[in-house]
Amino acid sequence: MSSSVDATSTSLAEDLQDLQLDRPAKGLKSVEELEKLTVDEHLSDIERSVYLLSSGQEVQRISVIHNLPDLLRDTESHDECMRRVVPKVREVLHLAQTDMQLAATSAFLQILQKNLVPIQNYSQTFLQTILNSVDSKDPDVASAWLDTLLDVIDLLPKEVIKKEILGSAISKGQLAQSVQSRLACCRILGKISTKFEPFVIKKEILPVVQSLCQDVDYEVRGCMCRQLDCVARGLGLEATKSAILPELVELTNDEECHVRIAGLETVVNILSLLDTETCGTTIIPLVCKICQQAVQAEDATLPVVATQLGKLCHGIADNLTDEQKQWFIDFYKKLCHVGLEKNKASSRVTTPVIDKDRGGSKESDLTDIFELEDKLVECRKNSAFNFPAMVLFCGAKQFKPDLHVTFTHLCKDPHFMVRKTISGGFHEVCKLLGNSANLIQSDLVALLKDESIEVLKGVVSNMPAILDCYMSSGSNHTVSESKSGPLSDIIPAFLASENAVFTSNNWRLQEMLMNNLSCLNKCYSSENIYNKVIPILRQKLLKARALPVKVAAARSLLKLTRKVKKREQRDEIFHGLIHEFCHARKCYLRNVFVDICRIVIELYSKKFFKETFYEYLLELHTDSVPNIRLNLCSILPDLKRLLILPTDRGLLQQLDACVRKLLVAEKDKDVTDGVQSALEELDKIHIPMQSMTRRNLFEQDLEDQKKEEEEKLLLDNEEKELKKEEEAAEKKKGDKRNLVSAKKGSENGSSSKIPGPRKDDNKPISPNTKGAGTSNNKLVKSKSINCLSQIPRRDGKDLSKTKIVSPAPTPGKSPGNKVQVNSNISKASTGDSNINKKRVSSPKLSRLPLYNSNPNLHPGRPSSPSLIPIKASTTSSTNKTIKATRGSGIPAPGSAGTRRASVPTISTSRRGSLSGQLPTEVTPKAKGSNGALTPSIKERKKSR
Repeated sequence: MSSSVDATSTSLAEDLQDLQLDRPAKGLKSVEELEKLTVDEHLSDIERSVYLLSSGQEVQRISVIHNLPDLLRDTESHDECMRRVVPKVREVLHLAQTDMQLAATSAFLQILQKNLVPIQNYSQTFLQTILNSVDSKDPDVASAWLDTLLDVIDLLPKEVIKKEILGSAISKGQLAQSVQSRLACCRILGKISTKFEPFVIKKEILPVVQSLCQDVDYEVRGCMCRQLDCVARGLGLEATKSAILPELVELTNDEECHVRIAGLETVVNILSLLDTETCGTTIIPLVCKICQQAVQAEDATLPVVATQLGKLCHGIADNLTDEQKQWFIDFYKKLCHVGLEKNKASSRVTTPVIDKDRGGSKESDLTDIFELEDKLVECRKNSAFNFPAMVLFCGAKQFKPDLHVTFTHLCKDPHFMVRKTISGGFHEVCKLLGNSANLIQSDLVALLKDESIEVLKGVVSNMPAILDCYMSSGSNHTVSESKSGPLSDIIPAFLASENAVFTSNNWRLQEMLMNNLSCLNKCYSSENIYNKVIPILRQKLLKARALPVKVAAARSLLKLTRKVKKREQRDEIFHGLIHEFCHARKCYLRNVFVDICRIVIELYSKKFFKETFYEYLLELHTDSVPNIRLNLCSILPDLKRLLILPTDRGLLQQLDACVRKLLVAEKDKDVTDGVQSALEELDKIHIPMQSMTRRNLFEQDLEDQKKEEEEKLLLDNEEKELKKEEEAAEKKKGDKRNLVSAKKGSENGSSSKIPGPRKDDNKPISPNTKGAGTSNNKLVKSKSINCLSQIPRRDGKDLSKTKIVSPAPTPGKSPGNKVQVNSNISKASTGDSNINKKRVSSPKLSRLPLYNSNPNLHPGRPSSPSLIPIKASTTSSTNKTIKATRGSGIPAPGSAGTRRASVPTISTSRRGSLSGQLPTEVTPKAKGSNGALTPSIKERKKSR
């Protein structure tokens, strides 16, 4: 056992030694080999080229041919190169290898494209070499020279083509020539047919074309069939109907599948040349026959029919009747369902019979089954590719009855290639449907939930266009405004597709998804963006592997943040970026912060960046990782472009300090080089000065001003919304307060007979109260905030003990300016006690009239002037007020007409003060023995 293992390992070592993949060649080149590769340095370019073409190695000759256009471009060496080098090149090409031949094809075409040689000289030298090399025995070399000849025909004049190429092409098309020559003839004739007049084509080219259409080799027939549309364009309509169409009809019925496919493609290409009559009588019946044969045979023509059906239907749409149009729609439905029927599937999976005479019959039959399955899948895939064309063919109005079910089947096809194709054209179908795009909403959701990454790629890459279609098709509201709209199902499915996309290793698809998430700002509300989209972007910004995915997530995050309405949410996002990246422990996250700042500079205003990110970005110059400092050096010039003097003088000093510290303390070589290059660019940047006068605004300044205005508008809108919310809340509270007061008023009205205050103060109040000996119209303590009991007193006394009572109103007179102080109210009066117990709401003091210190008790006499507004805290003003009111007191009830004390002092506060809503102030006095108000001791001394 051990001997066998040793033998195996020995043989394996010998095989690896024989390969010698990584080992250099043994020994160095000999002196003779070096001498062969050595060229005299004193030789000119022409002499060196001639020497290398004559005795140089293969690599040296190829180098000379590559440099041939450069030699001809030099005016000094042009003539000598045409005389010495070009003949040598033509001589070498007869026996040259494939690499040299391919180099020559490229060089000869460049010479003609750049007009380095006159046309006459080119046709005599280079063109002859091209024509001779087309007949090369090597098929690769011959094909390369043929492609070069076809490109040269486009650049040559008609006379040269007729003289040098036409005769050679016709001679190659004879039956005696090889198949390769006849195939070359077909392509050359198709190319030159558009260069000549119709009579020249009809006389010189058409007979050869008809002969090649009847060639014995099917490849020649198919090649000539593909060139018939070019020949028809040169001939014209009448000659095409008489000479080309019969050949085309015969070729579409050829026994070889390859020829029939070429015939169908030519029919599609020639439709634009034919008139209505020819299409109706010849082309439409021919196309229907081809389609029926393809479905019955299920051969290689079926996928081609599915590919060309869209162009075919559009080409003949104007010539079709309603029945014919419906026939093509039904045929398209069959193509979309081909291979999915149960009976056909069971017939294809039947076990083949094994023939004893033929070994491996079962394997060959299985191979045929798989090939047929691939053809049917390809047919459905091509049908899915043509679905937008068929929607345009039948019209958006007929989509639901004709194609909706078929579209659903294609979106749920068992093969992922079909679903991939239909997902790639989904946005085109949405655009064509317009307002009817809601019909395929469920199909879009199904594709977004597909497990195949290829299917998701088709939808995700075109998601912005799809959402625009749904937004413009009568769904202009956001998801939050209409939860029953189509976007309410599409956007969650779009966000959920992120899980499937990030399970794969396709970082380009991940980047595309992150970029396309920014399109949700048009159709998603601010709250949904903040709560559902931004968390996904922040997570991928932290955890995604590929750096382009992180950058794409950062860009979408910053774009969507501009649409977030609440300032608190925006600040939280920006603070999160600073905390999670600038102050992160992992170095690659701190490096991403520099890229985030680049995007912020691009999307936001200069003012915002300087206020939010500027200082945090400069902090990275002290980072311990050299790569981060190197990345910071690349953004320093952008920071200087943001500054404006003298406003940003402090920021400029911080930038200078950062650069100075990097220059002095940096030890890493790469970072030092980065700082030097950044410093050179910083010196070239001029910082503009902020002037009070009008300054010239550049395009960048206008863009920055527009960004700043958008940011200000966002803040203003937020303030307006807050004010609206506050007003709505106050209004709601006011409605509740009015409702409560109305209920209390109704309760008070039912229990008390004292009427409430009226709005019109000019009308007399007619009280309906019970009681005797007292006035019936009294102002009692109220619950309102402006009542007199709540006014703070300077001497600490309570105002609630003093009651202000108005006398009984005189008919026809307004009692608004009459005030009496009732301090001796009989407690035996039951009516007054009931009135005082029940508190009735009084009008606000701000609406009460200013009371006079000497009320007019006698109607008809002029009242004394009212008090001048004075400060309550001034002593002199108080004394004057007391003197002014000393002799004009109000007689208290029960005082037998004697005037004792003065009226309580009533002062008016200044306007604008906190007591502006309290225009009157009453100072209570001490009561005498008879119940009347008596002045205090201090007032008596002052009055004396």
